[in-house]
Amino acid sequence: MLATIAGLTDEGLRDAREQYATLLRARPKPYVLDGATIGRIKRVNGESVDCCAVYEQQLLRWQAGRLTVAQRREVGRVLDATRELRQAHTRIVELADELGRGTVERQLAKSDIELGLEYMLGLQRF
Repeated sequence: MLATIAGLTDEGLRDAREQYATLLRARPKPYVLDGATIGRIKRVNGESVDCCAVYEQQLLRWQAGRLTVAQRREVGRVLDATRELRQAHTRIVELADELGRGTVERQLAKSDIELGLEYMLGLQRF
């Protein structure tokens, strides 16, 4: 079971880092994203934060038990990775919240005057 949680955590951390980097590239042009995509990102990563809490609980139970030195080291490593994964998912949700304020639907809802002013003031890049 420890190997399963370790694999899920390690893979999840790699994926979360990649997803965060991808979302960062959208920061200067959030209008390339739509509300449905932002919603899915927030939902999936929010659920992942909850999964991390479950993993942490189990790892803490194991840590409190009788373990070999190697097992104790691996539980500690996976616990640290799980906490880092939770933080990564939280950062993704926060970035998605930010990007959600500039989705294509939000841009299309603005008047031509609003868009023109934002462009002229340098608040919008196309």
